[in-house]
Amino acid sequence: MNDDTIINVRNLNLWYGETQALRNISMPIAHQKVTSLIGPSGCGKSTLIRCFNRMNDLVSGCRIEGSLTFHGRDIYGSGADAVDIRMQIGMVFQKPNPFPKTIYENIAYGPRIHGIRDRAELDRIVESSLKKAALWEEVKTRLHDSALGLSGGQQQRLCIARTLAVNPEIILMDEPCSALDPIATAKIEDLIDELKKDYCVVIVTHSMSQAARVSDFTAFMYLGDLIEFGETRQIFENPKKELTENYITGRFG
Repeated sequence: MNDDTIINVRNLNLWYGETQALRNISMPIAHQKVTSLIGPSGCGKSTLIRCFNRMNDLVSGCRIEGSLTFHGRDIYGSGADAVDIRMQIGMVFQKPNPFPKTIYENIAYGPRIHGIRDRAELDRIVESSLKKAALWEEVKTRLHDSALGLSGGQQQRLCIARTLAVNPEIILMDEPCSALDPIATAKIEDLIDELKKDYCVVIVTHSMSQAARVSDFTAFMYLGDLIEFGETRQIFENPKKELTENYITGRFG
């Protein structure tokens, strides 16, 4: 494990009931880098990313074996607090899911849950989070309008700002651009490039070109197995496994 490893996955196995969805996954996740998970539908990408902040706890019949550590501490250990983990490891979903509240209240919701009541401090967090999500200039005059009035791309950046408001270290993104048009997608990709200066970002994507553009490391998954993991340029230009090359060159997928 390198000094910049923030999450370390070792021999991770996961079952949904009798069905094994992940098999012996081992990989490091580096701080201030973007790691992309690629592979065909149903290969385990979203299942794996949901292990990182224990979202799979919410799935009935889910069972996990192996080691998954965050700063060296077992995420699934007996003393681990799932709520605290989810605050430090935030999730942005495939479809934008703003709360049916104002733009301001969407951002202030998390800090309020964690005990912040001072209005000046909430104002600061809202402005800072929206700026980090490259949305402040577009919404600063309508903070008290409904978030549901924003465009799809704006809603996704709002969800990113909402994640940032509780000061996480890691941002998980499960296909954050799949419901967006090319212009909105480009804005999210530019934002990911900015966010990695301060955060660890893990992204699930069906788009190999997106993985090549935004990520530093890439993991190729197939049928619950991690086939290959490495620096993105190496994975795309000189894959070590034939299966990886076949997927990247479009022979299946």
